[in-house]
Amino acid sequence: MLALVGALAIVALLAAILSNRVSPLAALILVPVVAAMAVGAGPLIPTHILEGISKIAPVAGMFVFAILFFGIMTDAGVLAPLVGLTLRLVGRKPARITVGTAALALLIHLDGSGAVCFLVTIPALRPLYDELGMDRRILACTASMAAGVNFLPWTGPTLRAAAALKVTPSELFTPMLPTQIVGLAFVFAASWWLGRREERRIANGTPLPAAAGNPEGAPSLSPASEDHAPVADVRRPRLLWLNAALTLLTIAVMVTGTVEPVIAFMIGTALALAINYPDAAQQRARIESHSKAALLMASVLLAAGAFTGIMNGTGMIAAMAQSVADHIPPGVGRHLPVMVGAVAMPLSMMFDPDSFYFGIMPILAHLAGTFGIEGTAVARAALLGQMTTGFPVSPLTPATFLVAGLSGIELSAHQRFSFLWLYAASLVMLVAALVFGVLAP
Repeated sequence: MLALVGALAIVALLAAILSNRVSPLAALILVPVVAAMAVGAGPLIPTHILEGISKIAPVAGMFVFAILFFGIMTDAGVLAPLVGLTLRLVGRKPARITVGTAALALLIHLDGSGAVCFLVTIPALRPLYDELGMDRRILACTASMAAGVNFLPWTGPTLRAAAALKVTPSELFTPMLPTQIVGLAFVFAASWWLGRREERRIANGTPLPAAAGNPEGAPSLSPASEDHAPVADVRRPRLLWLNAALTLLTIAVMVTGTVEPVIAFMIGTALALAINYPDAAQQRARIESHSKAALLMASVLLAAGAFTGIMNGTGMIAAMAQSVADHIPPGVGRHLPVMVGAVAMPLSMMFDPDSFYFGIMPILAHLAGTFGIEGTAVARAALLGQMTTGFPVSPLTPATFLVAGLSGIELSAHQRFSFLWLYAASLVMLVAALVFGVLAP
């Protein structure tokens, strides 16, 4: 009974989110409440919700202050010199331009926002691609690879995975650093190869395919349209080095686990405001400019706490995992992390991050436990592709449409060109994770 109702709850959650009929916030709260009432656990719903929220609160707090911190640092102009330096270094050689594209996207994506990454990187470099007659699909692909491989403790997939398993983001991310370094090496190697291929094509006078650019049909998007685009009066160029040092220190403290991530970003945000905007009115303005994104994600995370609290508290998750485990041969179950890692990236085309990490991940984690495998191993396997390397081509994320529009190419052309490169990056990291023992029980 518990397993059946739990399965129906998961299906209902996925259907509600994927159909866009109900917001993730509402679905994550209402679906488990109805399921709990169906199994006769109605009186315990408040207790289960509070237990779930209490465990998720540090992650939600970390996300709120991470958004504020990186938003304030961007407003102050910390990233501006990186953009200018990249443009000066890449010159006019396609192989250097493609590598520079990946490097700039990697650096801009440190704030964890794919939209901001593409809004800064692509408009900055697209005129250079057009001037040299380079394939815009390569611009979209190299930026997508760099952003996709650069999953961080404060990015959405990592936060959701940590929330679903009730662990800290650092527990998932820190062991994966060597694996991510291998993935980034692949990104730069692939970017260089794509640039070299463009050099040969341009030298041979081969015309661009029709899919390589669609300036008339593609939407005209500009970084100026972004709500959080920094304006001149909030720049703090004189404080550049101090801000850069504060950013690096905050990230280092968070990654090394010296203090809890939420504390690192809380203190970092307070220092960033005090250093750059000593006036109270300026501080309120900076907080308000980034509060919408922070509030939306924090509310979803707290709702996820309610969902996992009810599903775990009532025993539905454990019942579903046991039911599935009874039908999986032991020889197959022991390889569950590898299986998840192998299909994680393509699953981005089917499941948005909320439905996967809050709906599917808890079941996979409990299932892994029945075979003596830690749930964190499955979560790390999922992070190798599910809405990390997969998000820039998934039709379920706005960033996909943004990268295609900013590049001036059709969405289908971007997906066809970039999918295999992004999937290859995911598989390379999967092999590296196995070598480094990241997915071991």
